[in-house]
Amino acid sequence: LLLADLIEKYFVSPTLIGRVLRLIRGAKGIRTLLFALMMSLPALFNIGLLLFLIMFIFSIFGMSNFGYVKKEGGINDMFNFETFGNSIICLFMITTSAGWDGLLAPILNSPPDCDPDVENPGSSVRGNCGNATVGIAFFCSYIVMSFLVVVNMYIAIILENFNVATEESSDPLCEDDFEMFYETWEKFDPTASQFITYSKLSEFCDTLKDPLRIPKPNTLQLITMDLPMVPGDKIHCLDILLALTAKVLGDSDQMDAMKATMEEKFMANNPSKISYEPITSTLKRKQEEVSALIIQRAYRKHVLKRGLKQASYMYREKTDAKKRGEEAPEKVGMIAKKMRCLYGDQAIEDDKPSGFS
Repeated sequence: LLLADLIEKYFVSPTLIGRVLRLIRGAKGIRTLLFALMMSLPALFNIGLLLFLIMFIFSIFGMSNFGYVKKEGGINDMFNFETFGNSIICLFMITTSAGWDGLLAPILNSPPDCDPDVENPGSSVRGNCGNATVGIAFFCSYIVMSFLVVVNMYIAIILENFNVATEESSDPLCEDDFEMFYETWEKFDPTASQFITYSKLSEFCDTLKDPLRIPKPNTLQLITMDLPMVPGDKIHCLDILLALTAKVLGDSDQMDAMKATMEEKFMANNPSKISYEPITSTLKRKQEEVSALIIQRAYRKHVLKRGLKQASYMYREKTDAKKRGEEAPEKVGMIAKKMRCLYGDQAIEDDKPSGFS
């Protein structure tokens, strides 16, 4: 957490860089590398501390044993073991596997190539010869520990996280897709109410980018998603996102795990999540509309049949004297009144409305 805060404060935010790269067509590979690097930073920081600890221990050891070695070959006024700072510089250079042979050569010196009795100003240590056995053990152990182990651990961690990032980038959905969803949501819900009306749902899903996008005509697909609806024909943001994610991933264990993760992230980003109780759903609403149409159609058909019977009766009554006196199918009510007005042969009575009307 501390490392992430330092990066956010003193460097450009990796999330911001990712958003910029997302605008560049074909930058998917760069985003994968960036994501792998960001995943590796905590582990790389720990390995860096381990490497510094190793360098610290070996620099103290080098100062104790090679501080007064004769300056020749790779040992000079800059690269030597006289001070802690110079020792760190030498060890850092060796970490790259460069120049270690030049530093080792003066340490292997023995008389007459060096003077074991020469006085060193400011110290009681005499001589400027090295110790071949200690020097070889020192450099071999340090190179193995720092270069062959620790430095290669950097490479191993980055490669491991790169493989993870590559696998995630090949998944049907990634973090960029969810960010795209929320960016599009802001355009349809500028007040951050967490809801949009059902009438905007079709346009919203068409505005999204693949793989979450559902292009128009999409009304039937949205109905079959059975999205919960609250009073005012409104649908919650998380319900839409979960439905679109389920459409892409299908019913699987991966979907169950992702659903829990998405809900946790949504709660973390929206601590004031609005609680709501759905009263219906898109599928139920469509079923209600279809049921209403069927009832209306049946009612109109029923009224038409009654009207035809009444019209037939009134026609027979006018044209056939034998049929006069026949009891009318509709004596009172809406149909009887309208037929009397239509035929105009009887005064319109102020009938009381029947149960049918």
